Amino acid sequence: MEPDRRIHKDRREKPTPALSRFSLRGRRKSFRRKEDQKKGGYVDSYGPGLFFLVTIIVALNLLDALFTRVILDDGGSEMNPIVRSVIEIYGDRFWIWKFAIVSIPLVLLCIHSKFRLVTAVLFGITGISVILILYEIVLYFHWGALK
Repeated sequence: MEPDRRIHKDRREKPTPALSRFSLRGRRKSFRRKEDQKKGGYVDSYGPGLFFLVTIIVALNLLDALFTRVILDDGGSEMNPIVRSVIEIYGDRFWIWKFAIVSIPLVLLCIHSKFRLVTAVLFGITGISVILILYEIVLYFHWGALK
């Protein structure tokens, strides 16, 4: 039997870090071993399903900002005290703050997407956002009918 002639250490001895030189050009999309799938970890690239889910969340967030602006212009008021204070500070540009407040954690959730509960959290955020948008649509049309 021939001795091991590898010069470089086996990269599989350590788990993939959240950000590495492979983050932009790497090929690891998932885990092959069952134990690694259960444990979770970081991958180099992400699938189209995750991209679609994150895009939907960002689009719903922007739609929420648009509906908020429309409802406020029609004489409504913001119920969330934090968002209300941001609207008072930034005016019509509050959507930039809202976009950042949602997008930054979304990037972190995307990086951690192969961990156990993160996908469920992303689906939960999507569901809550859809309910919020539906509520705003009903509120706008119901309120508009009352005027």
